Amino acid sequence: MNSHNPWKVLNSKKIYDNNWISLTEHQVDQPIWWRGIYGEVHFKNIAIGILPLDEDLNTWLVGQYRFPLKSYSWEIIEGGGLLDIDPITSAQRELAEESGLIAQMFTEIQRLHLSNSVSDELAIIYLAQGLQLGKSSPEETEELVIRKLPFDEAYHMVIDGTITDSMSVAAILKTKILIQEGKI
Repeated sequence: MNSHNPWKVLNSKKIYDNNWISLTEHQVDQPIWWRGIYGEVHFKNIAIGILPLDEDLNTWLVGQYRFPLKSYSWEIIEGGGLLDIDPITSAQRELAEESGLIAQMFTEIQRLHLSNSVSDELAIIYLAQGLQLGKSSPEETEELVIRKLPFDEAYHMVIDGTITDSMSVAAILKTKILIQEGKI
Protein backbone atom coordinates (compact mmCIF):
# COMPACT_ATOMS: atom_id res chain seq x y z
CA MET A 1 0.00 0.00 0.00
CA ASN A 2 1.45 3.35 -1.10
CA SER A 3 0.78 6.16 1.38
CA HIS A 4 3.04 8.72 -0.30
CA ASN A 5 1.31 12.10 -0.78
CA PRO A 6 2.31 13.53 -4.17
CA TRP A 7 0.24 16.72 -3.72
CA LYS A 8 1.93 20.01 -2.83
CA VAL A 9 -0.40 22.80 -1.73
CA LEU A 10 0.91 26.13 -2.99
CA ASN A 11 -1.91 28.31 -1.67
CA SER A 12 -5.39 27.88 -0.17
CA LYS A 13 -8.38 30.20 -0.08
CA LYS A 14 -11.72 29.65 1.64
CA ILE A 15 -14.42 30.34 -0.96
CA TYR A 16 -17.59 29.58 1.02
CA ASP A 17 -18.52 28.81 4.61
CA ASN A 18 -21.79 28.10 6.45
CA ASN A 19 -22.87 26.06 9.49
CA TRP A 20 -22.65 22.73 7.61
CA ILE A 21 -19.89 22.97 5.00
CA SER A 22 -16.95 25.02 3.84
CA LEU A 23 -15.40 25.11 0.38
CA THR A 24 -11.69 25.72 -0.04
CA GLU A 25 -9.89 26.27 -3.33
CA HIS A 26 -6.32 25.02 -3.29
CA GLN A 27 -3.61 25.96 -5.77
CA VAL A 28 -1.79 22.65 -6.08
CA ASP A 29 1.17 21.04 -7.72
CA GLN A 30 0.79 17.35 -8.43
CA PRO A 31 4.18 16.65 -10.00
CA ILE A 32 3.22 13.55 -11.94
CA TRP A 33 0.14 15.05 -13.59
CA TRP A 34 -0.40 18.77 -13.40
CA ARG A 35 -0.46 22.12 -11.62
CA GLY A 36 -3.84 23.75 -11.06
CA ILE A 37 -6.75 24.18 -8.66
CA TYR A 38 -8.49 21.64 -6.51
CA GLY A 39 -11.77 22.34 -4.73
CA GLU A 40 -12.30 20.66 -1.36
CA VAL A 41 -15.61 20.51 0.51
CA HIS A 42 -15.22 20.14 4.29
CA PHE A 43 -18.22 18.80 6.20
CA LYS A 44 -18.70 20.06 9.75
CA ASN A 45 -20.79 17.05 10.83
CA ILE A 46 -20.69 13.28 10.48
CA ALA A 47 -23.31 11.77 8.18
CA ILE A 48 -25.36 9.30 10.22
CA GLY A 49 -27.44 6.54 8.66
CA ILE A 50 -29.81 4.18 10.47
CA LEU A 51 -31.43 1.05 9.08
CA PRO A 52 -34.17 -0.05 11.52
CA LEU A 53 -34.93 -3.76 11.37
CA ASP A 54 -37.64 -5.45 13.43
CA GLU A 55 -37.87 -9.11 14.48
CA ASP A 56 -39.97 -9.91 11.38
CA LEU A 57 -37.33 -8.36 9.08
CA ASN A 58 -39.33 -5.25 8.29
CA THR A 59 -37.59 -1.93 7.83
CA TRP A 60 -38.56 1.73 7.42
CA LEU A 61 -37.59 4.04 4.58
CA VAL A 62 -37.87 7.80 4.30
CA GLY A 63 -39.10 9.43 1.11
CA GLN A 64 -38.28 13.05 0.39
CA TYR A 65 -37.48 15.48 -2.39
CA ARG A 66 -33.73 16.09 -2.63
CA PHE A 67 -32.97 19.60 -3.88
CA PRO A 68 -29.49 18.91 -5.37
CA LEU A 69 -30.88 15.98 -7.40
CA LYS A 70 -34.11 17.77 -8.36
CA SER A 71 -35.93 14.49 -7.70
CA TYR A 72 -37.62 12.36 -5.06
CA SER A 73 -35.53 9.84 -3.15
CA TRP A 74 -36.21 6.80 -0.95
CA GLU A 75 -33.56 6.36 1.73
CA ILE A 76 -32.73 4.86 5.08
CA ILE A 77 -33.06 7.28 7.99
CA GLU A 78 -30.26 9.82 7.73
CA GLY A 79 -29.06 12.96 9.38
CA GLY A 80 -26.06 14.77 10.74
CA GLY A 81 -24.12 14.26 13.92
CA LEU A 82 -21.96 16.86 15.59
CA LEU A 83 -18.29 15.93 15.67
CA ASP A 84 -18.03 16.28 19.45
CA ILE A 85 -21.04 14.03 20.23
CA ASP A 86 -21.06 10.23 20.30
CA PRO A 87 -22.43 9.18 16.87
CA ILE A 88 -24.83 6.70 18.52
CA THR A 89 -26.46 9.61 20.35
CA SER A 90 -26.99 11.29 16.97
CA ALA A 91 -28.34 8.01 15.52
CA GLN A 92 -30.84 7.68 18.39
CA ARG A 93 -32.02 11.27 17.85
CA GLU A 94 -32.39 10.90 14.07
CA LEU A 95 -34.24 7.60 14.36
CA ALA A 96 -36.75 9.05 16.82
CA GLU A 97 -37.16 12.36 14.95
CA GLU A 98 -37.76 10.91 11.51
CA SER A 99 -39.60 7.66 12.27
CA GLY A 100 -40.75 7.81 15.87
CA LEU A 101 -38.84 4.58 16.48
CA ILE A 102 -36.77 3.91 19.59
CA ALA A 103 -34.19 1.12 19.39
CA GLN A 104 -32.77 -0.95 22.22
CA MET A 105 -29.66 -1.83 20.21
CA PHE A 106 -27.49 0.01 17.68
CA THR A 107 -24.79 -1.87 15.79
CA GLU A 108 -22.32 -0.04 13.57
CA ILE A 109 -22.29 -1.89 10.25
CA GLN A 110 -20.39 0.44 7.91
CA ARG A 111 -18.19 3.53 7.63
CA LEU A 112 -17.97 5.33 4.30
CA HIS A 113 -16.32 8.36 2.74
CA LEU A 114 -19.19 9.61 0.61
CA SER A 115 -17.35 11.49 -2.14
CA ASN A 116 -13.65 11.31 -1.36
CA SER A 117 -12.51 12.98 -4.58
CA VAL A 118 -13.98 16.32 -3.45
CA SER A 119 -14.97 16.04 0.22
CA ASP A 120 -13.92 14.70 3.61
CA GLU A 121 -17.47 13.65 4.59
CA LEU A 122 -17.54 10.58 6.81
CA ALA A 123 -20.68 8.48 7.14
CA ILE A 124 -21.38 5.99 9.90
CA ILE A 125 -24.24 3.55 9.38
CA TYR A 126 -26.03 1.70 12.16
CA LEU A 127 -28.42 -1.21 12.26
CA ALA A 128 -31.15 -0.43 14.82
CA GLN A 129 -32.95 -3.36 16.47
CA GLY A 130 -35.27 -3.98 19.43
CA LEU A 131 -37.68 -1.37 18.11
CA GLN A 132 -40.57 0.37 19.84
CA LEU A 133 -42.85 2.84 18.10
CA GLY A 134 -43.15 6.34 19.51
CA LYS A 135 -44.03 9.68 17.90
CA SER A 136 -41.93 11.22 15.14
CA SER A 137 -40.94 14.88 15.22
CA PRO A 138 -39.17 15.81 11.96
CA GLU A 139 -37.41 19.14 11.65
CA GLU A 140 -39.52 22.06 10.40
CA THR A 141 -37.68 22.03 7.07
CA GLU A 142 -38.35 18.33 6.38
CA GLU A 143 -41.30 17.02 4.38
CA LEU A 144 -40.92 13.29 4.93
CA VAL A 145 -42.92 10.21 4.03
CA ILE A 146 -42.18 7.22 6.29
CA ARG A 147 -42.81 3.78 4.86
CA LYS A 148 -42.64 0.43 6.68
CA LEU A 149 -41.90 -2.47 4.34
CA PRO A 150 -40.33 -5.94 4.29
CA PHE A 151 -36.53 -5.71 4.19
CA ASP A 152 -36.43 -7.82 1.01
CA GLU A 153 -38.56 -5.20 -0.73
CA ALA A 154 -36.02 -2.52 0.21
CA TYR A 155 -33.26 -4.82 -1.07
CA HIS A 156 -35.05 -5.17 -4.42
CA MET A 157 -35.42 -1.36 -4.57
CA VAL A 158 -31.62 -1.19 -4.46
CA ILE A 159 -31.21 -3.89 -7.09
CA ASP A 160 -33.71 -2.30 -9.51
CA GLY A 161 -32.22 1.20 -9.05
CA THR A 162 -35.14 2.78 -7.19
CA ILE A 163 -32.85 3.49 -4.21
CA THR A 164 -29.71 5.35 -5.33
CA ASP A 165 -28.59 7.14 -2.16
CA SER A 166 -25.09 5.80 -1.40
CA MET A 167 -25.59 5.37 2.36
CA SER A 168 -28.87 3.54 1.77
CA VAL A 169 -27.39 1.26 -0.88
CA ALA A 170 -24.43 0.39 1.37
CA ALA A 171 -26.61 -0.19 4.44
CA ILE A 172 -29.12 -2.40 2.64
CA LEU A 173 -26.50 -4.47 0.81
CA LYS A 174 -24.44 -4.93 3.99
CA THR A 175 -27.54 -5.95 5.95
CA LYS A 176 -28.51 -8.44 3.24
CA ILE A 177 -25.09 -10.07 3.58
CA LEU A 178 -25.40 -10.16 7.40
CA ILE A 179 -28.84 -11.82 7.07
CA GLN A 180 -27.49 -14.37 4.56
CA GLU A 181 -24.57 -15.17 6.86
CA GLY A 182 -27.00 -15.75 9.75
CA LYS A 183 -25.58 -12.86 11.79
CA ILE A 184 -29.02 -11.25 12.07
